[in-house]
Amino acid sequence: MATTTDTTAWDATRLPDLSGCRALVTGANSGIGFTAADALARAGAHVVFAVRDVERGRAAAARVTGSTEVRRLDLADLVSVREFGEAWRDPIDLLINNAGVMMLPRQQTKDGFEMQFGTNHLGHFALTNLLLPYVTDRVVTVSSGAHRWGDARIRFEDLNLTRDYTPRGAYAQSKLANLLFTLELQRRLTESGSAVRAVAAHPGYAATNLQSHTGNRLVHLFLAVGNRFFAQDDRAGALPTLYAATQDLPGASYVGPNGYGEMRGAPALVGRSSAASDPVVARRLWTVSEDLTGVRFPSAAATPGK
Repeated sequence: MATTTDTTAWDATRLPDLSGCRALVTGANSGIGFTAADALARAGAHVVFAVRDVERGRAAAARVTGSTEVRRLDLADLVSVREFGEAWRDPIDLLINNAGVMMLPRQQTKDGFEMQFGTNHLGHFALTNLLLPYVTDRVVTVSSGAHRWGDARIRFEDLNLTRDYTPRGAYAQSKLANLLFTLELQRRLTESGSAVRAVAAHPGYAATNLQSHTGNRLVHLFLAVGNRFFAQDDRAGALPTLYAATQDLPGASYVGPNGYGEMRGAPALVGRSSAASDPVVARRLWTVSEDLTGVRFPSAAATPGK
């Protein structure tokens, strides 16, 4: 893969030749997931669309120029996640944890977790640990600038936000969890002697269908105006993911747009909040996530990337 870290006008035309590479992208049927999957396939990768709706996934994959396959995965159902992981047998060069839900009215996953935390964090946490023995290069997890919103923190005393639920607060917690997960995953990979890297990315302000399920007309109107006048399109929004997936970056790196407020621009290394940089909280979240999902970091006998 390429080793440049020059971000000047970096776009998908500067992807390295990915022939022989296998990439797995969750939520690849739409938005930045589809755009990233399409770009990876055009660069020569075989791309696995891991999607909840197989028919929609097949329709999306049919629009891609390159090698693809579609497999069913429902991140809001740990049975589905476990079945997916236990059935997997192929090497994975790039695992891209892209799928997510945003600012939903209160909902629960099939396992009873708050939907945004359960899908955006716990589903990907379980999937990643199940697939790690097959990952050879890196894990990219898509977070968001929303990890900085308000007093965003991991509410260990009430992870499902049963006492104080807001769509915005739940989303912020889930995106903060994505960054803490990446931090602790990289620590464990390094400690185990693995060459696999865990990195994170965020799309900036990107206009996608992720914003269409809030159940609130005023929020929809606000987002529609923002999408029209301020947002990047999904192709620009996918660039940080593609950059994180293919460039020679340190483990635990975080990539986002380099423009004002990280809302748009070329992909570059960006900062994160102090809450997203706390190794103690990251370890605590990992332990809690193992207990909630029943999935743990692979044993030494199955250390990934060696």
